[in-house]
Amino acid sequence: MFGLEALDLARIQFAFTISFHILFPAITIGLASYLAVLEGLWLKTHNDTYRDLYHFWSKIFAVNFGMGVVSGLVMAYQFGTNWSRFSDFAGSVTGPLLTYEVLTAFFLEAGFLGVMLFGWNKVGRKLHFFATVMVAIGTLISTFWILASNSWMQTPQGYEIVNGQVIPVDWLAIIFNPSFPYRLMHMATAAFVATAFFVGSSAAWHLLRGKDNPAIRTMLSMAMWMALIVAPIQAVIGDFHGLNTLKHQPAKIAAIEGHWENHGDEPTPLILFGWPDMKAEKTRFAVEIPYLGSLILTHSLDKQVPALKEFPPEDRPNSTIVFWSFRIMVGLGMLMIFTGLWSLWLRKRDKLYTSRPFLYLALWMGPSGLIAILAGWFTTEIGRQPWVVYGLMRTADASSGHSFVQMSITLIMFVVVYFALFGAGLGYMMRLVRKGPKIDEGKETNEGGPGQKRTPARPLSAADDDGTEADNSPSLTKEI
Repeated sequence: MFGLEALDLARIQFAFTISFHILFPAITIGLASYLAVLEGLWLKTHNDTYRDLYHFWSKIFAVNFGMGVVSGLVMAYQFGTNWSRFSDFAGSVTGPLLTYEVLTAFFLEAGFLGVMLFGWNKVGRKLHFFATVMVAIGTLISTFWILASNSWMQTPQGYEIVNGQVIPVDWLAIIFNPSFPYRLMHMATAAFVATAFFVGSSAAWHLLRGKDNPAIRTMLSMAMWMALIVAPIQAVIGDFHGLNTLKHQPAKIAAIEGHWENHGDEPTPLILFGWPDMKAEKTRFAVEIPYLGSLILTHSLDKQVPALKEFPPEDRPNSTIVFWSFRIMVGLGMLMIFTGLWSLWLRKRDKLYTSRPFLYLALWMGPSGLIAILAGWFTTEIGRQPWVVYGLMRTADASSGHSFVQMSITLIMFVVVYFALFGAGLGYMMRLVRKGPKIDEGKETNEGGPGQKRTPARPLSAADDDGTEADNSPSLTKEI
């Protein structure tokens, strides 16, 4: 079917499931920190706007967290079902790293999540704020271990190969491998930016429909400050990440640039647009800017960038895909920077909340961070091919060897179940977003009791159908 083999379907299945999964942790990371900031500001200023926003976004966080956990479980099982040879080869490294993530991050999040979601009227202010901060820290610790594992697959160090298996010899070298710091910062920052535009888009949606109140304005203001500050920082981190990739994975950079060959000592041009043709070994319809490729990638005007023809055909990533996925990521990043700068210009003219052209841009930029994350992830993972562990194990040697029919059936089942399950979850989450924050919603009190509305029995009940917050009294009157 379409010239695909069982290995291709296994890769598509993994890409499909991780594309769903990565969206939820990204928003979870950003929202957890956002909630910690909101509660901290409320405790410091006693401004009820921050409290109302905390209650509103905690509901969306609860739904998002639940879907992230469910989709993450599927990811873990695929290592054993579809990629058992990889697990046999490198499981002694990736297994402990993922176990550390569960022991340090997931348990931390799970331990304090209940207090954060349901303890508003049950514990003191300081303890509740501490629980929120612990959940936020837990999401970042989770990012640490997941990126350590993935980065080791990109730039493996600290190991020996004995009897066809990877044996760890230096855990510090494994964890803090050459690409890890850049990937960790790039992903964490991407999560904050994606969340900022998600929050800003929801605020713009309400303002465009005439719902203008302090809570909505605060949402947009905080989101645009984050975009203004963090989006340019992300560009700088991306530049350092690119230099690191050029050093350790030059074939990936050549594929990203659609750069096939160097001519004499000429500097490398930057190909803005084109269509890399893997069979013809050239980039068709290329629009080039002389010298700029060397300037961006080597920070000089005379050094050359490695070309794809310098690598054997079997070791070349698919330039057609990563060339465009990278440009989608960069293009959206430039739009984010532009949006942040425009918001500053409007803020100084007191038009941030009334400029309809800007509000429409902010609205449509809502999913931009998540799309950029997916595009960047595709660039990273497809650019690593044909290796599953760079330079050590090829992807073709890592699969479990299931038949084409088996992979076809499971892929179809995944597509149907995911769209039904997570489609419903995303739809519910967006319905909560459309309701918007309730002003002074925390003034309702209900001590609850067995079977009462404000004593939820399951995590997702933190987001009620009618949009009310579970257990949201006006203040945490108790102290630790």
